[in-house]
Amino acid sequence: MAEQSIPQAMQAVIDRVKEVFPGDEKLADMFGQCFVNTYETTMKPMDDGTTFVITGDIPAMWLRDSALQVRPYLIIAENDSDMADAIEGVINRQFYYINHDPYANAFNEYDNGERYHDDETAMTPLIWERKYELDSLCFPLLLAYLFWKATGRTSHFNESFKKGAYRIVQTMTIEQDHEEASNYHFERHGGPESDTLVRNGKGSPVIPTGMVWSGFRPSDDACQYGYLIPANMFAVVVLGYLQEIAGEVLKDQQLEAEALRLEQEIECGLKEYATVDVPGYGRVFAYETDGLGHYNLMDDGNVPSLLSLPYLGYCKADDPVYQNTRRYLLSDNNPYFYEGTAAKGIGSPHTPENYIWHIALAIQGLTAKDTVEKQGILSAFKTTDAGTGYMHEGFHADNPNEYTRSWFAWANSMFSEFVLSLSGRFVKGSPLEEWGVHE
Repeated sequence: MAEQSIPQAMQAVIDRVKEVFPGDEKLADMFGQCFVNTYETTMKPMDDGTTFVITGDIPAMWLRDSALQVRPYLIIAENDSDMADAIEGVINRQFYYINHDPYANAFNEYDNGERYHDDETAMTPLIWERKYELDSLCFPLLLAYLFWKATGRTSHFNESFKKGAYRIVQTMTIEQDHEEASNYHFERHGGPESDTLVRNGKGSPVIPTGMVWSGFRPSDDACQYGYLIPANMFAVVVLGYLQEIAGEVLKDQQLEAEALRLEQEIECGLKEYATVDVPGYGRVFAYETDGLGHYNLMDDGNVPSLLSLPYLGYCKADDPVYQNTRRYLLSDNNPYFYEGTAAKGIGSPHTPENYIWHIALAIQGLTAKDTVEKQGILSAFKTTDAGTGYMHEGFHADNPNEYTRSWFAWANSMFSEFVLSLSGRFVKGSPLEEWGVHE
C-alpha cells in the first residue's frame, strides 16, 4: 500500500491507530490494509457525480454492503470535502437504484443485463439480483442520516432522495400485507433451497402484524418466516431518522406523518410478536416469526442481526431483553454459533458449518460493554486473517486458513470500525458515539 495514494485525512486515521496501539505492528498493518480497501478497490466515481461501489469479488453494488463499506469513512468526511463528495455520490446512487426498483438488492454499474442468475421475478438490465430484503431499504436512509450528522450537508436530500423515501415508505406499507397487497415473487431454479421462495415464489404464509415482510435475509438467504425481527427493528430506527429529515430539512409534513405512522405500526407488531420466553434465559428476541405462532430462534452473521441491535440503535447494550438474547446467541443454543480451537463466534447458514463470520465478530466487539470481551475479539481478529491482513466472509473455527471470499470489503470495513471504536473514534450521530469504549 503506497501511503501517498490515499488521502491525507485517511493516513492520519491510520497513524492515530498506530499511536493508540504502540508496538502492535500486526494490528497496524491489518488496520491499514482493511481501512483503505473499500476506497482503493471498490469505489468508482461516475460521470453523473454518483459513486458506484462493488462489494468486492462480485462486480455489483449491494445497497446494504455499500452503506456499511463507506460508513467508517464518515469519520474522515467530517473534515475532508473530497471524501464527503464521494460518500454523497454513494447516497445519490443508492437512491437512483431505489427509484428504479425498491425490491432489488443489488445492481449493475449500468444497464448491461448482467445478473447473478436467471430468476423468475421482474428483472431489468440494471438489476444484478432482485431479492427483496427489508434492510436494503433501511441502509441508504441510515447512511444519508449519518452523513448529514457527520458533515452538516443537506444537498443529498434532493428530489431523488425525496422520491426514494416515498417509495421506501410505500413499499414497506405494501409488504405489511404481503399476502393480499404484494405482487412480489421470486423463484430460482437449480440452486439451493435458500435461494428461492416457497409457494411459487410467494414465501411461507404470514398474517398482518404491523411488521414488514421480507423475502430474504441480509445474507441473501430466504427467510424461513416472513417477518425478520432485526430488520423490522432496524426499520423502526431509520423511520425515526426519516421523520427528522422530513421535518427539519425537507419540511414535508406528509412524509413525516407517513414515516411516523409506519414506525408506530411496526413497533406495535414487534411488541406483540418479537419476543419469546426461553428456559434458562428469560425473555429473548426471536430472529423470525410469521404471526401464526411460529418462531425461529437463531442469529446470522450478517447485519442487521439480533446481536447488532445496539449498533443499529434499536436498544441500549444493557437492555435486559437484549442481554438475555445476547447470552442465548453466544451459546450452543444458537445453531450458528461455533466454537473451535482457533476462535468462537456466530456464522451463517449462507456459509459452511463451523465457519465464523468476521462481520459477526466485529459486531460482537462493537456491542460488548466489557473491556475483556472486546480485547478477546481483537485478539481473535489478529489470529484469523489467514496471514493475509484482510478479513473474510467466513473462516473455519479450527483452521482460519480455510475461508470464503478473499476480497470482501464489507468485512474489512466492519473490522476497521471496531478498531476505530477502541481508538475512541465513532461516527457522529451513531449510537456508538454515546457509549464510549469502556464500561
